Amino acid sequence: QVQLAESGGGLVQAGHSLRLSCAASGRTFNTFGMGWFRQAPGKERTFVAGISWSDSSTYYADSVKGRFTISRDNAKNTVYLQMNSLKPEDTAVYYCAAKLWATAQTMPIMTGQRYWGQGTQVTVSS
Repeated sequence: QVQLAESGGGLVQAGHSLRLSCAASGRTFNTFGMGWFRQAPGKERTFVAGISWSDSSTYYADSVKGRFTISRDNAKNTVYLQMNSLKPEDTAVYYCAAKLWATAQTMPIMTGQRYWGQGTQVTVSS
């Protein structure tokens, strides 16, 4: 089992940057694929970015490709989401997710057990 805690959300103007962090508990962090999802008011939770457990390969939703970067530091049990060139449509609650042995490409698949953080609000003003 793993517990996740996000941080780094806030209010920013369009075009600016934010970096989200997700700290994980447990000693087996490096066996989990990690991902970021987001949920805007009145909408479903959607995939943003994923990173594999094995080789740190990455995968992104088309809407954030080229603007967002996911990375992980296994020594710190932490995954990051660097968000550049933010747009008002990026406004949402951002959730960190962990799935055992997952690759980046399988993180969007909402089957199997996964763990979630409590979420952090990101608001982008125009």
